[in-house]
Amino acid sequence: MYSQKVLEHFRNPRNMGEIKDADGIGTVGNPVCGDMMTIYIKVKEGRIEDIKFKTFGCGAAVATSSMITELAKGKTLEEAMKITRKDVAEALEGLPPVKMHCSNLAADALKAAIEDYRKKSGEVKL
Repeated sequence: MYSQKVLEHFRNPRNMGEIKDADGIGTVGNPVCGDMMTIYIKVKEGRIEDIKFKTFGCGAAVATSSMITELAKGKTLEEAMKITRKDVAEALEGLPPVKMHCSNLAADALKAAIEDYRKKSGEVKL
């Protein structure tokens, strides 16, 4: 059973789409369930100024992608790197245990986008 918050983010996802000139892009997937997530970030003065996602997957995958963008937008890169799968699940008021891997993917995709940005910009604080 999904929480109302999960259903809301699935039906009306926030920040869905692509940033054509993204500063960092992170793509992760789960071969077991087939979910694929890509997070795009624009960084200005060390903060995530804009963030978007594209997700191919179940309702929980879409909802966690939407929520991670809400949690990360406006944060410094250091703050965003600390967002955990538990943070995502709690912000969505819980996920069924069988869907927890979706929040893990969302957190991993965000971290991958930040690491991509840091590599491209020469800022190698990995």
